[in-house]
Amino acid sequence: MIPNVKKSERDGKNMKEYVLVSDATLDLPNDIVEDLGIHVIPMQFTVDEQSYYHYPDERELSMKEFYRMLRDGKMPASSQINPSTYEEEFTPFLKEGKDIIYIALSGGLSGTYQSSVMMSRMLMERYPGSRIHCVDSICASVGEGLLVYQAGCRKRDGYDFDSLVTWIEENKELVEHWFTVEDLFHLKRGGRVSAVSAVVGTALSIKPVLTIDKEGKLYVENKIRGSKKSMDYLIGKLKENGVDTGSQVVLIGNTDNIEAAEQLKDRLMEEELVKDAIICGIGPVIGTHVGPGMLALVFMGKERKQ
Repeated sequence: MIPNVKKSERDGKNMKEYVLVSDATLDLPNDIVEDLGIHVIPMQFTVDEQSYYHYPDERELSMKEFYRMLRDGKMPASSQINPSTYEEEFTPFLKEGKDIIYIALSGGLSGTYQSSVMMSRMLMERYPGSRIHCVDSICASVGEGLLVYQAGCRKRDGYDFDSLVTWIEENKELVEHWFTVEDLFHLKRGGRVSAVSAVVGTALSIKPVLTIDKEGKLYVENKIRGSKKSMDYLIGKLKENGVDTGSQVVLIGNTDNIEAAEQLKDRLMEEELVKDAIICGIGPVIGTHVGPGMLALVFMGKERKQ
């Protein structure tokens, strides 16, 4: 869903150059990141006390290797971005005279957004006349990725700083996240869901279905038995909540579950439900909390109910 921007919308606007920035939890394929000119801040994670940084090009540790390590019983952990990293990442753009729009991982799941706001205020005092707008995306992983993708398309098509900020803030609640996980062990271990919610009968092939609320927090929506029924559920949510889906490009996320992702894409395209679907590998920062086998479908829909 790449918008067309009328020339009249651009005339008279402040066309000062700006850069669109996000963090490594956006989980977009590297070729899309490069094509749209998005600057991605790498994020740190550890596996058995060995530290790595995740970049869209997987330069330090591949996703395949990361999930192999998890399946072998390795215990990962992730770290939020600290203020000094924002200083290092933002300063070169400000020195070049560019403004910054930063789309952050949901503040309901991480403190990265608050850190970015704190440092941005300091930097704008240091570089008078510069603007940094930090967005709490209230999204995560490929949900965050879809918001960044939509914003990147609009930036490429001519939206100025103010117009893009307005569009992002008005539309971020319309990103619908629906995903299934093999079990809730990793989410429970990281404190993302309660111990009560984590009691799931994995031996009976019961798959939890999760989503994200208006505050950008996770909750368990349902528990479905079997992979086919859980995929049906995701497609059902697209049909139920999606808006003008036939013209949309949706994102399909997976944590080392490419066969299911390809099957989901095939079904969406065969049923002509969407314009296109982009399959995205979900990196170690988010993968630390959901584990292998996750399957996600994100799209632009109606305002979130909760």
